[in-house]
Amino acid sequence: MFWSELTWAELPERIEAARQAAILPIGATEQHGPHLGTGMDFVLADHLCRAASQRTAIPMLPTLPYGCSLGHSRRWAGTIAVQPITLIELVKEIGDWTYHSGVRRLYIVNTHVTNVAPLRCALEMLRAEHDDMMVSVLNSATLSERVRQFHFADGDDWHANDAETSLMLAMAPEMVRAEHLDSADDGDRTAGLVFSHPVNRTSLNGVTGTPSQASAAKGREWFDWMVEDLCALLQRGQDEQPPLPHSYFSSQHD
Repeated sequence: MFWSELTWAELPERIEAARQAAILPIGATEQHGPHLGTGMDFVLADHLCRAASQRTAIPMLPTLPYGCSLGHSRRWAGTIAVQPITLIELVKEIGDWTYHSGVRRLYIVNTHVTNVAPLRCALEMLRAEHDDMMVSVLNSATLSERVRQFHFADGDDWHANDAETSLMLAMAPEMVRAEHLDSADDGDRTAGLVFSHPVNRTSLNGVTGTPSQASAAKGREWFDWMVEDLCALLQRGQDEQPPLPHSYFSSQHD
């Protein structure tokens, strides 16, 4: 079910069988403290969407490994950030090309918090241009209430925390430096602030949360929840139709 492994002759049939749907995973490459690899976000996006694609038979596009990570600053090495407008335009163009391959339901699955605004802009542009295309942005940390709770348990501004570290211990243990876990904890300093500050002004080491509490057992359970809850949303989307059939391009008198 992976777009990159299918030929041009095979894709139309797979897309049609999936009710003209496709999944686009989007992550980021950025510092994740002294204990996690910089690819954590896109590695999670890839694992999560592969599992969901296999369960739902919806083709999965190649995972986008770069995102809008400007807030991580240049204090720590490893962050590769793109401007918001770059991400907007890239996702818009990817969406355009999927449309011409037959996709009419595009599920954008995002694993990096500050991709949210650019992805919403890309969604607005795609649905305004393609009258019969439905686009959804699904953010991995808020797929359901139970998923939200474990992500936000150790901070509202969490990053490289218990949740992310546990998920990597379970799904990609090569991403974790266990020898740094006990000293990586750093608390959330953002409560009550009026402004949104970059990470260099809110964290000592790029972490917000308690990765020392992470375990592979928790990560396996939490990843299973994420797959289940993402698949539930995808299945709902597969049956959804617009509440009204009115064209974007016609007046109310048509």
